[in-house]
Amino acid sequence: MKISIGNDHAGPDYKKAIVHYLESKGHQVTNYGTDSEDSVDYPDFGHPVANDVEEGKADFGIVICGSGNGIAMTVNKHAGVRAGLCWTKEIAYLTRLHNDANVLSIPARFTSIQQAVEIVETFLATDFEGGRHQNRVNKIACQ
Repeated sequence: MKISIGNDHAGPDYKKAIVHYLESKGHQVTNYGTDSEDSVDYPDFGHPVANDVEEGKADFGIVICGSGNGIAMTVNKHAGVRAGLCWTKEIAYLTRLHNDANVLSIPARFTSIQQAVEIVETFLATDFEGGRHQNRVNKIACQ
């Protein structure tokens, strides 16, 4: 699986652990995130991830910032991107199962690194259920 990842200054350690996990599972990872805790602007790291998902260069995206909100808002501006902000693996499960999310947003200041890796694991292991949810997902994109 091809996965693009991006993070701001709140997430370098999270990204490192997640990339290690993903690569250990044989996934190909494209890293757009910063490796520094020096203040940066999360849109600079979210847009490239969203572009990869939007253009089919990545199967999924993972974005990380302090609250997870700003970077989720950024990537959700892209057509075809459905980012879910997940701070538990249960929410990650439901955002894939019911919403067919293709980008996972992680709030680094509200999860531990171990929790973040478990959230990623759950997100990637969950298939979209379709059925009654498909019509709802179809209505997400602006017409």
